Amino acid sequence: MNVRQLIQLVMLVGMMVLLTTGSLAQDYPTKPIKVIVPYPPGGGSDISTRIIANKLSERLGQSIVIENKPGGSTLIGAEAAAKSQPDGYTLFLGTIATMSINPSLFKQLPYNSVMDFTPVSQTFSYPLVLIVNPSVPATSVRELLAYARARPGKLSYASFGNGSSSHLGTELLKMMAGVDIVHVPYKGSAPAIADVVGGQVQMMFVDPPAAVKHIAAGRIKGIAVSSLQRTMLLPGMPTVAETVPDFGFTSWGGLLVPAGTPTEIVSRLQSEIAHVLDYPDVKQQFALLGIEPVSSTTKQFAELIRSETAKWSKVVTKSGARLD
Repeated sequence: MNVRQLIQLVMLVGMMVLLTTGSLAQDYPTKPIKVIVPYPPGGGSDISTRIIANKLSERLGQSIVIENKPGGSTLIGAEAAAKSQPDGYTLFLGTIATMSINPSLFKQLPYNSVMDFTPVSQTFSYPLVLIVNPSVPATSVRELLAYARARPGKLSYASFGNGSSSHLGTELLKMMAGVDIVHVPYKGSAPAIADVVGGQVQMMFVDPPAAVKHIAAGRIKGIAVSSLQRTMLLPGMPTVAETVPDFGFTSWGGLLVPAGTPTEIVSRLQSEIAHVLDYPDVKQQFALLGIEPVSSTTKQFAELIRSETAKWSKVVTKSGARLD
């Protein structure tokens, strides 16, 4: 075979691959789709993904099954998704923890958050609420920080656990505001909030729904939200950034597919998810969860993962947080 024949063969094979890929994408989907969620059923991330899956199923004409694979700080679910066939029939719910915090918390991961996945679309975001026990004589971030500076190492804050957004978000505040507050980690949000209410610890960042009911009952005080801008979820509450410039973080999540999934399928999924997130009833259901629906392009979601990974790497290094 001469060089000319070899080039023609390569071109022919390439055309066949393109035609096959295009045909697969055009016919997609022809069977049920699975979404791996690395959390137990019932949480906000799980419920919001089920809401999306129900509507997405209607648009794609195929059933979508949620497969919960909790455990290992989301490592179990992420590894299973990363090793799945890149054919568009396995999606993965990737959150701030899995995609941008774990790479710094663990020396070794069973997945690579960049190389093993292709982002499809961000799907949600929500700020955390900074709450304090009523015994703390502060009703604003400025007053709280002044109180903490006058008592270095005397105040304590609760978190959902080492490496959680409530933990690292407070460490970020400590770094930027120059305060010394002691970390008290808990196994989950419920016991952490209970001890803030009970006064065993003085403050924490918590999800909006949990914060709102306790604030309304007078059991805690809501000081500010963690997002850079005020949120429609709590429109009257100021941001921490209004006192500590440039401070800001949110919990977020989105859908990804294994790396190598045909771009035509990724584009189709991204477009359909954007339509779903624009449904009024979906927005309403998200609002009840204290979550804001957020759609994005694949490029925008990839940039979010990249920038957040760099941001939280600095916080993890500074705080010394490790999980292995």
